[in-house]
Amino acid sequence: MRDRPPFRVGVLVSGRGSNLQAIIDAIEKRNLCVEIALVISNKIDAEALQRARQNGIRAEFLDPKDFPDRFSYDRELSQKFQRANVDLVVLAGYMRLVSSVLINSFKNRMINIHPSLLPAFPGLRAHGQALNHGVKVTGCTVHFVDEEVDHGPILLQAAVPVLEGDTEDSLSDRILIEEHHLLPRAIQLLAEERVSFEGRRVIIKEGG
Repeated sequence: MRDRPPFRVGVLVSGRGSNLQAIIDAIEKRNLCVEIALVISNKIDAEALQRARQNGIRAEFLDPKDFPDRFSYDRELSQKFQRANVDLVVLAGYMRLVSSVLINSFKNRMINIHPSLLPAFPGLRAHGQALNHGVKVTGCTVHFVDEEVDHGPILLQAAVPVLEGDTEDSLSDRILIEEHHLLPRAIQLLAEERVSFEGRRVIIKEGG
């Protein structure tokens, strides 16, 4: 158990928030020993905001149109998370590119989940990319965020077979099940301070 204050997580969202819900559920089941300090969305109608508020979590809409560029927007994000004493920022279906302003504020303390086995199929429509390429196995990846899209050091991955007759929707649904297991596990590893780096390689220490 941690002797220090609870490990505090900030979450960036844009859509329905199923991965946010997976984090909330893992906390409720005591499989994840963290506190969600703040949820921020760039979309006012994001269902994820409702999910957060229904669970008593502070949730805010921050409108990109109120800022002259993405750097000033990310500066405000950084300040909000810092004021909330956030230890880790999690991108959970966040559909905006993150700039160096936010990345440098949370260096090696910001993770994203992506629906492919990176470095394969970065960017948008990863499921469609996988199907079009004809791969037999794809999956999902939790990685640290750097200034390139879906590029940072890989923390965890889970494989999902591609089945005959799969569509983007059916493949997405099966991958999402794995995402909901993988993301809370990744957050717990960081909360337990079991992660270190050797260059791009992420080293996970055995649990004590």
